[in-house]
Amino acid sequence: MSGYDDARGGSADRRGGRTGGPGRGGHDRRRTETGREEHGGDRHRTGGEDRRNARGRERSAARLRGERSGSRQAPGQRAKRTDPARTAAFDVLRQVDESDAYANLVLPPLLAERRIRGRDAGFATELTYGTLRLRGRYDAVLADCVDRPLGELDAAVLDVLRLGTHQLLGMRVPSHAAVSETVALARAEVGAGPAQFVNAVLRRVSEAGRQEWLERIRAGAPDELTALAAVESHPVWVARSLREALAGHGRDPSEIGDLLAADNAAPRVTLVARPGLVDVSDDDAWHDADLVPGRWAPTALVLDGNDPGAVPAVRDGRAGVQDEGSQLVTLALAGVPLDTAQDEDTAPRPDAAPPASHEAAPEAAGGRAERWLDLCAGPGGKAALLAALAARQGATLVANEVQPHRARLVRRALHAVPEGVVEEVRTGDGRDLGTDEPGAYDRVLLDAPCTGLGALRRRPESRWRRTPADLATLTGLQRELLASALDAVRPGGVVAYVTCSPVLAETQLVVTDVLRKRDDVERLDTPHAVRSVLRRLPDGTTPDLRLPAGDAARDDVQLWPHVHGTDAMHLTLLRKR
Repeated sequence: MSGYDDARGGSADRRGGRTGGPGRGGHDRRRTETGREEHGGDRHRTGGEDRRNARGRERSAARLRGERSGSRQAPGQRAKRTDPARTAAFDVLRQVDESDAYANLVLPPLLAERRIRGRDAGFATELTYGTLRLRGRYDAVLADCVDRPLGELDAAVLDVLRLGTHQLLGMRVPSHAAVSETVALARAEVGAGPAQFVNAVLRRVSEAGRQEWLERIRAGAPDELTALAAVESHPVWVARSLREALAGHGRDPSEIGDLLAADNAAPRVTLVARPGLVDVSDDDAWHDADLVPGRWAPTALVLDGNDPGAVPAVRDGRAGVQDEGSQLVTLALAGVPLDTAQDEDTAPRPDAAPPASHEAAPEAAGGRAERWLDLCAGPGGKAALLAALAARQGATLVANEVQPHRARLVRRALHAVPEGVVEEVRTGDGRDLGTDEPGAYDRVLLDAPCTGLGALRRRPESRWRRTPADLATLTGLQRELLASALDAVRPGGVVAYVTCSPVLAETQLVVTDVLRKRDDVERLDTPHAVRSVLRRLPDGTTPDLRLPAGDAARDDVQLWPHVHGTDAMHLTLLRKR
């Protein structure tokens, strides 16, 4: 909520107390400094002296007598008070730094616990996420205002400075309120001495506006990409990897500026209406929520607001919060035919009518119902949509997750699915499943662990945690998991390789390397599969997915925040021969 114009905490010059209106007998009444009322014909004069100073502010009787009215306490002994919203944002940033927590998992329960609601909750949310997203930009600003390396500052003090800088340069909070309230936060959380330091630094930040600071950052960078990375608050190696990904996936690498800017835009809350569990027209399910259809997926609804927990269908598991790109890749896996090519006009659609009964649905090869597998199912969003689709197609689902606490989240996400559809939610290493159950499944979803560089809009702190060294570890794991998925699927079955990263090392190179060692797998026309599950427009057509064409066309699909308004989801569909 960037439009917080009423300057939380008000002016630093505002004084306590209030002058009353006219009293009895036509006299004004006011309270003295001892708290007693006194009457007078002219409240602005005492003993013939003007009680207003040169700036027009009313002076107390004590000041007229030459007495001090300030606090006799040392600065460190003064009341340490700040507003709950700023304190909540500070506490979340400390948990993110100290415990590797994710803000989107920490902030909502913290706001609920402290009963921070309405505009205060909106302010805390924007302050938290905005500071995390633009941390790199603000660190570049602060480095110009501090006479020592930022790494030498106490981590808590640096977080306070970042919060203050976001209020000055990223929100419509008046400068005096941004500085005074952040200094109060510093005094309350890190002490009077650091608070004086915070005050001095933020006053230097406030001497220039946002645009001037951006120009200074650009001027001080050694090259264009480094400048862009600093301005758009990404590590340089991430910006370089994303630029290479644009080119590798058939897009113009000059789009990198738009892509990085899109990573810093707060994403809309997108819901998934799980087919067969909830209908968009069911008013009771949505409780008059302000919803509009998604751009791409027939299951997607965009919520105008930030509290999906208030929607009954979300609370009871018939719907959920899920990025539209995540929905598309799941729908595509469920819609692709298993054994033979199928024309787009006859391909099954997720919004088609369900079979008459679970038992009456078409069977897989061999006279049995299809078995589907979600190999890395946590935290359960894709598994829940996949299970709903499986129920409509007469299939069953096994959900596997290596981490026990994430497996519990999967069970919770699946609780609204009809009985008998989910065979099992198991805890195990997905790399072993291909050996343990070779050829046992008809469809396998592999949402592989990755750097998450395609979902930086939702988890902005990820950009500061990842390093290039992470790629070597993750890509090795991705190769092993994809090999296991291909072993677990039956001949004629389909595997969906999915990542929420567009980085070439985690997408194209993983698939190419695994297929180089096998002769029993073929690539499918993934763009066709995704187009076949797009929502129908009022004129009967489907929206233009804006995928590369001509020489740049590929047989996989890469979505982009700046092009599609989704996370940068990658999908490659593979069939076992």
